[in-house]
Amino acid sequence: MAKSRWYRLIPVAFITYSLAYLDRANFGFGAASGMAKDLHITAATSSLLGSLFFLGYFFFQIPGAHYAANKSAKKLIFWSLILWGGLAMATGMVNNIHLLIVIRFMLGVVESAVMPSMLILLSRWFTKAERSRANTFLILGNPATILWMSVLSGYLVDAAGWRWMFILEGAPAIVWAFFWWRWVNDKPGDAKWLTQEEKQTLEEALQKEQEGIRPVKNYAAAFKSRVVVLLCLQYALWSIGVYGFVMWLPSLIKAAPDMDIVKTGWLASVPYLFAVIVMLAASYFSDKTLNRKVFVWPFLLIGAIAFYGSYMIGTHNFWLSFVLLIIAGAAMYAPYGPFFAIITEILPANVTAGAIALINSLGALGSFAGSYIVGYLNGTTGGFGASYIFMAGSLFLSAIITIIAVKDSSAIHARKLAKKVSNRLSSVHRHK
Repeated sequence: MAKSRWYRLIPVAFITYSLAYLDRANFGFGAASGMAKDLHITAATSSLLGSLFFLGYFFFQIPGAHYAANKSAKKLIFWSLILWGGLAMATGMVNNIHLLIVIRFMLGVVESAVMPSMLILLSRWFTKAERSRANTFLILGNPATILWMSVLSGYLVDAAGWRWMFILEGAPAIVWAFFWWRWVNDKPGDAKWLTQEEKQTLEEALQKEQEGIRPVKNYAAAFKSRVVVLLCLQYALWSIGVYGFVMWLPSLIKAAPDMDIVKTGWLASVPYLFAVIVMLAASYFSDKTLNRKVFVWPFLLIGAIAFYGSYMIGTHNFWLSFVLLIIAGAAMYAPYGPFFAIITEILPANVTAGAIALINSLGALGSFAGSYIVGYLNGTTGGFGASYIFMAGSLFLSAIITIIAVKDSSAIHARKLAKKVSNRLSSVHRHK
């Protein structure tokens, strides 16, 4: 199958999601610098502002994903790039906290369809044996962006202040929208850079994958599925850990003795460097073995244990505690590629978009809870111990639910396979 798909689409998808993640995650650096003082933001309001993005993200997932699946992911993401770039730049220009609240919420609304739309787009271009790696290269935009953003944002805040950080980091999304429009096609049939034979081979392979999947009538039927409900709950709990970590890591590090914003930036990038390495390894072996489950729940469990260990050490040994935070960060990111491959492999194409959007919506709700509650616990307790326990518990429950949910889907797959074999044997018997 055409290798050009990897060179053409994956870098574009990676950069696009990187820019989306840049403009949502840099708020943590604004909060850790002079933003709160300049705008008179209290600790409770700062938690609300950090989490409002995810509330907007929660409400508009499904309509956006439905449009991407039935109309055009390419068009939706083009306009999203322009709008979120503008809103990110506007964050650096506000002097009114009420306007900032509106901007943070609207940024979530604009970005809400990007993740499901990208996953839908990649599922139309990459087969089952490639999908975990394709998803991982997309989601690598998350830790890879925070890696360089942490360093860059530290220097920008130090050199020019938090306002210019937001403005300079928001502008590239608007420019990139036009590269996206030129280079991306919604499906193989639209691509002029593929031969007719390559288009046909790819489309036949993708259609063949759908043959073994039991039809689901509509979104409502898919949403009632036990597997989908469990995956929604699992992803919400997982996201509590991830976004509590992402939004508040700069503040956790900056609270250490003799720590300035530049040092904070460098140290905050380290967990994401390890996350990139572990994500690539997990997705590679997930595609090789096609055993998705073992590349999801063990990592979540490791993340939970690492958070708990960091809590136990507390402030007595910053560097050992920091090493455990590195392990927690890498472990939380590792399962993304295999996890989203599971969804496209257990549900038919007509409801995949809605299911991904629903699961991602509940993830956004978990992200809202994670970023808000972690900030609230930090502010009310005057330390980080309670938030570590909260994130550890969420990841532990997520690991347990993964085992149950994927066990259910494996059983469904086994029944389908048995039925298929039975039908073939019956057919052979009739011919005899």
